[in-house]
Amino acid sequence: MHQLTLAEIARALADKQFSAEELTRSLLARIQQLDPQLNSFITVTEEQAIAQAKAADARRANGESGALLGAPIGHKDLFCTQGTRTSCGSKILDNFNSPYDATVVERLAAAGAVSLGKLNMDEFAMGSANESSFYGAVKNPWDLSRVPGGSSGGSAAAVAARLLPAATGSDTGGSIRQPAALTNLTGLKPTYGRVSRWGMIAYASSLDQGGPLARTAEDCALMLGAMAGFDPKDSTSVDQPLEDYLATLSQPLTGLRIGLPKEYFGEGLDPKIGTAVMQAVEELKKVGATVKEISLPNMQHAIPSYYVIAPAEASSNLSRFDGVRFGYRCENPADLTDLYKRSRAEGFGDEVRRRIMVGTYALSAGYYDAYYLKAQKIRRLIKNDFISAFEEVDVILGPTTPNLAWKLGEKNNDPVSAYLEDIYTITANLAGIPGISMPAGFIDGLPVGVQLLAPYFQEARLLNVAHQYQQATEWHKQAPSGF
Repeated sequence: MHQLTLAEIARALADKQFSAEELTRSLLARIQQLDPQLNSFITVTEEQAIAQAKAADARRANGESGALLGAPIGHKDLFCTQGTRTSCGSKILDNFNSPYDATVVERLAAAGAVSLGKLNMDEFAMGSANESSFYGAVKNPWDLSRVPGGSSGGSAAAVAARLLPAATGSDTGGSIRQPAALTNLTGLKPTYGRVSRWGMIAYASSLDQGGPLARTAEDCALMLGAMAGFDPKDSTSVDQPLEDYLATLSQPLTGLRIGLPKEYFGEGLDPKIGTAVMQAVEELKKVGATVKEISLPNMQHAIPSYYVIAPAEASSNLSRFDGVRFGYRCENPADLTDLYKRSRAEGFGDEVRRRIMVGTYALSAGYYDAYYLKAQKIRRLIKNDFISAFEEVDVILGPTTPNLAWKLGEKNNDPVSAYLEDIYTITANLAGIPGISMPAGFIDGLPVGVQLLAPYFQEARLLNVAHQYQQATEWHKQAPSGF
């Protein structure tokens, strides 16, 4: 059962090949047996999952149907889940049990999905390797000595190792797409505002976006159909009609115009990854696509712009964790100032403290115009580059990451090197456009991902292209040995 995709599980449940409870118990046993190698879960909600599975079986017995009814998933541990620890991978929230469900959690539960637990992540979603979690690093199931990518590394590792067919993630600068690429999964970052952020613990509010991680584009379409939609509780949610993401998967790609940015294929890209990307282009040309070289001239400024804006917003968002209202509190504070200082110093990890410091500096009176305001102007230039490019092409294609999954601990003393792993993904967050990463081969036994970007609210087009590519290739069907 664990080898089935989400879509295959939906069909099997509908055909009564097994029950949701049988499937849930089977996967829970698998998690207990295999997850100690991976550390992909922070909390396994066994009793709740079995109760949800029984309820799903009862709904089916009463004549209900639905692709996600009884389907097992997991949630990245920044989606608030009522009555369950929601830690955001941080010591400061280790004792926080959420009093409510995030909209994403609520919508997937309403669709009948069975949540098996909360998945490990970089602390407050800050990282590219899933090594900054208070609960320890997550291991890549393709090579346990390597990182799975971050910050949704727990979600990626669990799905890649067949502990789950799909999971939720969040993407602030590539945190769905990058781990998808490093673990041979399909990961979708929707348009900013397409999926509600209400109840999703914030890192950088103008960049964060929830989305699905799964093995296929079809599975991501199933997940997105339940997750997406307007939410009046989220002031950044966009009130725009949803497409039927499944209905358009099989549309032919005849005449599809693919743009290849020349900036994606220069210095810094592993040449072997570049070759794999071009092989993917050739596959898409075989099914009717045309290819054109384009330019995104301001991409070179993306990393510095992002690493001013994101830490600045983090500095503001994380000021609420003060040891007073909820979360970790230091012992025996001398006074209120000591309470604030020690609770935050003891509760936050190194990477989070680093970004808070950088963000606070960028927002300070003497430097706001020089850093934060200038970064926002660059952000607009990057957005304009995409608007111009999409007048010439339908989608943009390139590598998801410049390198393969690196060794655990390899970049711990060089945070800038880790930041550069996001070079191809952060522009989509700065502009707010949707992006997807799909499996595109292996180099020395490690997965390679190819990224597609599209204009605003054209998730259906991305899913269609990825699905057609997956109909022509077998990369997404490969599983790590031992799992």
